[in-house]
Amino acid sequence: MKANKYRNIHCGDVNESYIGKTLKVAGWVENIRDHGGVIFVDVRDETGTVQVVSNNDSIFDGLTRESTISLEGIVRMRDEENFNSKLSTGTVEILIEKYDILGKAKNELPFEIITSTNVNEETRLKYRYLDMRNKKVHDNIKFRSEVLKFLRNKMDTLNFTEVQTPILSASSPEGARDFLVPSRKFHGKFYALPQAPQIFKELLMVGGFDRYYQIAPCFRDEDGRADRTLEFYQLDFEMAFAEEEDVYEIGEEIFYDLFTKFSNREVSERPFKRIAYKEAMLKYGTDKPDLRNPLEIIDLTEEFKETTFKPFQKSTIRGIAVDNIADRPNSWFNEIVDYASSIGMPGIGYISVLEDNTFKGPIDKFLSDEERKYLIEKAGLKEGSVLFFIANKKEKQAAIYAGQIRTHLGQKLDLIDQNKYEFCIINDMPMFEYNEEEGKYDFGHNPFSMPQGGKEAYNKDIDDILAYQFDFVCNGFEMSSGAVRNHNIDLLMKGFNLVGYSKETVKEKFKSLYTAFQYGVPPHAGMAPGIDRMIMLLKDEPNLREVQAFPPNVNGEDKMMGSPSEITEQQLREVHIKIR
Repeated sequence: MKANKYRNIHCGDVNESYIGKTLKVAGWVENIRDHGGVIFVDVRDETGTVQVVSNNDSIFDGLTRESTISLEGIVRMRDEENFNSKLSTGTVEILIEKYDILGKAKNELPFEIITSTNVNEETRLKYRYLDMRNKKVHDNIKFRSEVLKFLRNKMDTLNFTEVQTPILSASSPEGARDFLVPSRKFHGKFYALPQAPQIFKELLMVGGFDRYYQIAPCFRDEDGRADRTLEFYQLDFEMAFAEEEDVYEIGEEIFYDLFTKFSNREVSERPFKRIAYKEAMLKYGTDKPDLRNPLEIIDLTEEFKETTFKPFQKSTIRGIAVDNIADRPNSWFNEIVDYASSIGMPGIGYISVLEDNTFKGPIDKFLSDEERKYLIEKAGLKEGSVLFFIANKKEKQAAIYAGQIRTHLGQKLDLIDQNKYEFCIINDMPMFEYNEEEGKYDFGHNPFSMPQGGKEAYNKDIDDILAYQFDFVCNGFEMSSGAVRNHNIDLLMKGFNLVGYSKETVKEKFKSLYTAFQYGVPPHAGMAPGIDRMIMLLKDEPNLREVQAFPPNVNGEDKMMGSPSEITEQQLREVHIKIR
């Protein structure tokens, strides 16, 4: 190997085997300490930190923290009382002979590197290159590399072929808002960045590839949140001549092997629990339930059909029963009421069960003896139980509110086991959902999913049509979405027609797919696990930005690069754009 003029060993590799030897190391100056004529400098690189010492108190004059240096010196044993058990190099130090400053840092740093994760996120992301020197942040990016390596090896062992698909493509109505790129050569026309490689991977199936995968970048112009950013990556894969169970089997193996390899937490045994979408919305109030939370929601609509309690009349009623909390103080329950108000609920009712199976609470006086009996039996109430009521005129909104209350109660009562990864598969999803804002039906999830029952599906009421569409869910996060694809062009057209797309529009928007499906397409199915979310959960981070190297902030701004930025009039003219 060619000699390195800056170092012959990494900082973290200096140990007792090198005592008495002259070594060269290079790195960043982490700390400078003057102990009265003896100067100590901690030098850090990616592998660790080593202590450097000099008896010349002027040798480091002008040296600043976070400067990069290359140094040479003799390794010696530290005095035993000065051993540092926190460092792998903590029993040795380097007596410096000479050094060179390779890149000098300013005297004032925007923040302390060692505590950068406690700094305002805006500042951290503006100086991300400094933030990444923090060991925790740096390790997250290194960990990401290990995960990607594992996933590629896993897909290779499963006989998948890696194929890269285009970044510049055509805009298509796939659910989210596209990022658009104006064309210079084609006046008035635009490219779009892919929301996902959906059409390309289906075309690969038409092209005769049996199993495809890629680590695919995806772009969606959506508002940011903890588990969503403008640009993210997914393990995109598709299989020809495959059914739903084939995808389940591959998905379960990927998730189980990944999470057992990179975590010491308990992981759900395979096969993962399967839950129909309708059941999930009823029991958990969400299609991405956290199954670590033992609380379940029950439907009480029928029990209150004849109620005299006005807030419950002509409403969907959900209930959540919690044992052994009736003795909590009023302030505890008031906090639940405050939380309900904060999420938009007009209020939340509850009753407590006393020792003789009588109820206590503001709603009790509106209950008949028959209703009390129903509640005890259906909710499994006993002494000390509390039953919370969630009501709304709209069924889906009642479910969503109940789900939020369930999650809040689970967290407030510390019912969620933090040492588990609880996976499940949500399936039997509705093919279509009614969009109240637009006053029309739209696809519930992926427009390319196969309806259950094939042609016969469209003989049903539109609300009853289910799709071979499914999500893998873990600890309350959607980890992957997948489906059996609709390879029948007539069925595909029928679905688009039901949501208002004409045949001409479909042929225009999905020209490549429409044309390709005329030439023999195999049944195919696949899914796309979200890589950023998997790493976020494995590292127990609060948001995706902590596991991405150069993420934008929550508003989609990159303060480090100055993006989005203004461009010149000349650039606008070249792509035929005028700012309104």
